[in-house]
Amino acid sequence: MEKENINREKETTTLGVGGHKLWDKGLPTDQKIDIFTVGNDRQLDLVLAKYDIKATLAHAKMLHKIKLLSDQDISDIEKELNNLAVAIEEGSFVIEDQFEDVHSKIEFELTKRIGDAGKRIHTARSRNDQVLVAMHLYLKDELLQIKSLVKELSQNLLTSAEKHKDVLLPGYTHLQIAMPSSFGLWFSAYAESFVDDLYFVNAAIKVVDQNPLGSAAGYGSSFPIDREFTTRELGFETLKYNVVAAQMSRGKSEKSAAFAMSSVAGTLSKLAMDVCLYMSQNFNFMSIPSELTTGSSIMPHKKNPDVFELIRGKCNKIQALPYELSLLTNNLPSGYHRDLQLLKEGIIPAIQDMKASLEMAIYAFEQVKVNKDILNDDKYDYLFSVDTLNELVMQGMSFRDAYVKIGLDIENGKYKPEKNTKHSHIGSINNLCLNNIEAKLKQV
Repeated sequence: MEKENINREKETTTLGVGGHKLWDKGLPTDQKIDIFTVGNDRQLDLVLAKYDIKATLAHAKMLHKIKLLSDQDISDIEKELNNLAVAIEEGSFVIEDQFEDVHSKIEFELTKRIGDAGKRIHTARSRNDQVLVAMHLYLKDELLQIKSLVKELSQNLLTSAEKHKDVLLPGYTHLQIAMPSSFGLWFSAYAESFVDDLYFVNAAIKVVDQNPLGSAAGYGSSFPIDREFTTRELGFETLKYNVVAAQMSRGKSEKSAAFAMSSVAGTLSKLAMDVCLYMSQNFNFMSIPSELTTGSSIMPHKKNPDVFELIRGKCNKIQALPYELSLLTNNLPSGYHRDLQLLKEGIIPAIQDMKASLEMAIYAFEQVKVNKDILNDDKYDYLFSVDTLNELVMQGMSFRDAYVKIGLDIENGKYKPEKNTKHSHIGSINNLCLNNIEAKLKQV
């Protein structure tokens, strides 16, 4: 027993010595720490690069205004930052492994090209400052793009609603045939639901449209910086006045964007699910061109709605994002913490998935064809039982007696449906209020 314990102790000691640990891949410890702490920041930072350039130029102009940069300094800095912006746009800008992030890479390039003026660019700011303002600019830009895509999709849905407003289809409750609906009602329902989502997007834009630049490491600067100047220069609506509040916006701004995207994704996921159902042979309510479907490796008849299934899946992932970001940030005290670096790993790919899903939905719905003869199938006759019942009530029969009569007619096989709908109230099949919904969409 004693001998066994000694052997275990030797084994533990061996595994605990550098170069013999289970996680050792032959890399020096400093490289392992770099990989762990930097992660995939370099790749993610390429997305933020143009925003860091924009913020750096605004900061430099402010330093020039308060006489911390000379006329020659600001001229050289502006020229080289514009050159770097072109390289970023062309895709030739890279962040090599010796640089921790985009911010250090840009400062290195400036210093290499223009000397001491490049070294002065970090005056009166912190890397936290740089990350904050770049992320605010990025989120504002992306949310505006998402908003534009949602509006385009909603407008397309309203156009389809007008085009197919008289084509009836079954409405369901509990996945059981319930009451008559229509493509006009279905398309415009999603268009108006997206309006609700845009309220969340607008709220998120309001949150990120505040300039945090000038908070430095989170506690301001002893330099006489002009934060109102950079706010105007960067096109922010206002600034985050309190420097600690500015630092605390890191995480909050990402969560605001995530909640907005989650709302859009929830509607889009439901829409995609409807399409997957409606395209199936059991429903056969609509179809999309073959190029938007995929086949089977063994079943030659298959036309699978992979585009809409992936939209559904990606949107369901996006709906989990607010929870992920909340767990990263919900027990952090004020001030900066390295945990915040991990926010980018969730928010940036989610934004790309959100935009891609909206773009694919826009394209796909331009190709959708609806089945105009759905209700010719006898199994949909009972859709009109409520309308028939209501007609009896309008003729003077009590609702309860009419309900019993129609129920007995159905049970005895005597029920004959009248398939002309007469729904006149606001928002019903025969009064879709498409102009009102379009007005809401334009207003939001």
